Amino acid sequence: MPLRQVFGAATGAVLLLLFAPSAVAVSVGALSTPSETVTVDPTGHLAADGTVTLSGTYRCLSGTGPVLVSSSVSQGDPRIRYGIGGSAAVCDGAEHRWTNSEKRTPDTLAPGAAHVEAALMELSPALGGLPLPLFHALQQQDVTLMEG
Repeated sequence: MPLRQVFGAATGAVLLLLFAPSAVAVSVGALSTPSETVTVDPTGHLAADGTVTLSGTYRCLSGTGPVLVSSSVSQGDPRIRYGIGGSAAVCDGAEHRWTNSEKRTPDTLAPGAAHVEAALMELSPALGGLPLPLFHALQQQDVTLMEG
């Protein structure tokens, strides 16, 4: 499966699960261990053209399918979240940096306080060929979006 389709499937799965908080909590609680983490840097960047860049670190041990770091941001209304890219993760037990960027309409977000959610998630093979998301770690954090 091409990487672009994997990211699309992962983003779709994350968005579906955002509307089912209890399912996310169970998945994260069942699979995460203290040695598997995802963090969010306290500042993100907002370019004049609307491009949002978020970053942080992650650590995971292994996966049977593709593992991704996805991120989303909200500002103002917490019910409205914007997906901000996705990046492939290397699960070797070491800490790695992640950076996700996404171009939004310039007036979608503004410099200032925002809330970010990052997920370290695996697309695990399942019966029938449809990959299912398995969460290794989830982090929510207030951040500041800086111009530039």
